[in-house]
Amino acid sequence: MRISVFALCAAALVSLAPPAQAQPGASFSVPVVYRKLPNGLRVVISENHAAPVVVVEVMYRIGFRIEPKGRTGFAHLFEHLMFQGSEHVGKFEHVRIVNENGGVLNGSTRFDHTNYFEVMPSNALEVAMWLEADRMRSLKITPENLQNQKDVVSEEVRVNVLNQPYGAFEWLGLPQKANTNWYNAHNFYGDLSEIQAATIDDVKHFFNTYYAPNNAVLVVTGDATVDEVMKLAAKHFGGIPQRQLPPRPDIKEPPQTKEKSFTESDKLARTPALAFGYHLPDRMTKDFFALSLLDPLLVSDESAKLYQALIKENQIASDVSGGFNYGLGNNFDYNGPMLYTFRVDYRPDLKGDDVMKVVDKVISAIQEHGITADELKQAKVNFRSSFLENIEGGNIPGFGRSDLLAALALYDDDPNRINTILADLDKVTTSDVQAAAKKYLVPANRTSIDRRPEGGAK
Repeated sequence: MRISVFALCAAALVSLAPPAQAQPGASFSVPVVYRKLPNGLRVVISENHAAPVVVVEVMYRIGFRIEPKGRTGFAHLFEHLMFQGSEHVGKFEHVRIVNENGGVLNGSTRFDHTNYFEVMPSNALEVAMWLEADRMRSLKITPENLQNQKDVVSEEVRVNVLNQPYGAFEWLGLPQKANTNWYNAHNFYGDLSEIQAATIDDVKHFFNTYYAPNNAVLVVTGDATVDEVMKLAAKHFGGIPQRQLPPRPDIKEPPQTKEKSFTESDKLARTPALAFGYHLPDRMTKDFFALSLLDPLLVSDESAKLYQALIKENQIASDVSGGFNYGLGNNFDYNGPMLYTFRVDYRPDLKGDDVMKVVDKVISAIQEHGITADELKQAKVNFRSSFLENIEGGNIPGFGRSDLLAALALYDDDPNRINTILADLDKVTTSDVQAAAKKYLVPANRTSIDRRPEGGAK
């Protein structure tokens, strides 16, 4: 659900990051300096002078999980409003300024945070920090801006959900069926009537409540020094007053004790698809890391167990995909109940139950016999490679690093955790993987939606 406000990426920026190396056992260390301003703003700096580029990101600890009841989609709506101008920056001026400096910018809303970032030439570092500070201090909230963005978000819901085959059922619909706590189970993209009902007072209250320095983290990675960043942070963010934060609501999810299965018809779909998910253990626990390594063995590429079973051997599916926080992020950028989600597009002459029988056979073999030492070794190599690629490469080099550092600072108060994740994964044994599969990948912990074309396959 990354919302592309403007993609102004210059090819020169994309080509500047060195490729990540994923050699097993190789040393790995990201430079991290972690400070806090007197107003509570967390500041993370990670120097990398390989290229004259910086990433500036501000992440706020407010996502759609705890948006106001009766205002579904509000966190996402507010993300759009943050591009409508502030005290010293006119409407769309933020975008123009970044563009004129040869930069890239974006924003997104997730389960537990909303983030904004710029990738800029390093000589424009202060420009990016000033832009972010100005809207943290003084967002421009007007009836015109609000109505305009309510219409924009409502149209996005129509285009991306209501008028799309399957309606994002695997990452939008499934959590609503699998969870029982409203905070985890509501329509976070938003009900159109509730989006349109948002008022100026709602927006002002939301801004004053959550868009505070003591509810945020500022991350700067790339070609900048610690002293330079801290001086600019104090200059531009230091005078923004902290605010009284409300108690965080109870987002705990009660254990699921019985399998949930649903069948839905879809007037736009041409072939059937099955989405299913298992409730995951708490983030950063032993079982979490064990399932993180089972994931690439189950669903990653053509060698993965589910691909082989569903597509190659039984020829009942055309595609299988999945993962933690599927469709919305990765294993580490959330902080609450989460699903391990899968989607299978399958043959029209079959039913979702036929797919699930094959899935259960694959998982039962792991639960009964475990995985081999070679499979675990390969899973660790695959995870390490993906992890390093995410924080060093990608379409926007450097952003993956800043985003992970921001999440670790916001949720764990420890951005240095970036340097211990791979070590924790290396500790996982084949017995750990087998035990976690036995505990979590069971029907009683699973919810599924069989989404079928209305009137039959077309």
